[in-house]
Amino acid sequence: MDLQNSYPSDKSFYSETPLTVKELPQEMRPREEFQRRGAANVPDEVLLAIILRSGVPGKNVTEMARELLRRYQGLDKLCQVDFEELRSLRIKGLGKVKCMELACALEISRRVTEHRRQLEKRNDDPPIRDPESAYRLLAPLARGLQQEIFWALLLNTKNRLIGQPVETSRGLLDTSPVHPREVFTKAVRYSAASVILAHNHPSGDPTPSKEDLDITRRLIEAARIIGIRVVDHLIIGKPSDTSPGYLSLREQNLVSFA
Repeated sequence: MDLQNSYPSDKSFYSETPLTVKELPQEMRPREEFQRRGAANVPDEVLLAIILRSGVPGKNVTEMARELLRRYQGLDKLCQVDFEELRSLRIKGLGKVKCMELACALEISRRVTEHRRQLEKRNDDPPIRDPESAYRLLAPLARGLQQEIFWALLLNTKNRLIGQPVETSRGLLDTSPVHPREVFTKAVRYSAASVILAHNHPSGDPTPSKEDLDITRRLIEAARIIGIRVVDHLIIGKPSDTSPGYLSLREQNLVSFA
């Protein structure tokens, strides 16, 4: 039988000594199948086999992938497995390095799933429509800080928060170097419609400096170029008899946000 041009019989394919990947027809090899059909169209075992890379004598990498999927009844339960459990399986061919690489891939999958869950949860949160709402969100993060930190709140088209407040820079003592690239990278990545900028004054006095106003104008212009709207810039201090603990540059008409 010409294995390069025809499929093996069911008996030979599922025999006790599976064919090596090189012995499989080219269109059945994991990497070739991935290239031919695309990631979204190949079965779970092919994706897993590519991560595992190679099998051992008597067990090709596809069969090794099938064994893992059989043990956990599919990807859902396999994705819950950590490095130590993979090591404890003592599957022939699944050594320390492969367990580590697979555990990393599974952890990435878990983090992406958790991130999406958090985004969906945020969709149920009330929209942020005023500076006080943004301040209540940021005040716990700013409490007790001895250096300036700059944040960006990413908002969707309904003014709901996307993920957690993004820390874009951290300064020394009372300074915080801010660059548009750091501020808007995640806003672009998560398709934010608008952002609320914020930073703290460790002194507790939220009165803006000339530098605060200048950098706000620069960030508004940078955001305009990439199609993102800057809603406001909050300066967070400490509550007092004369201050609610923050100052909104928009409310004070200190900068034009049009």
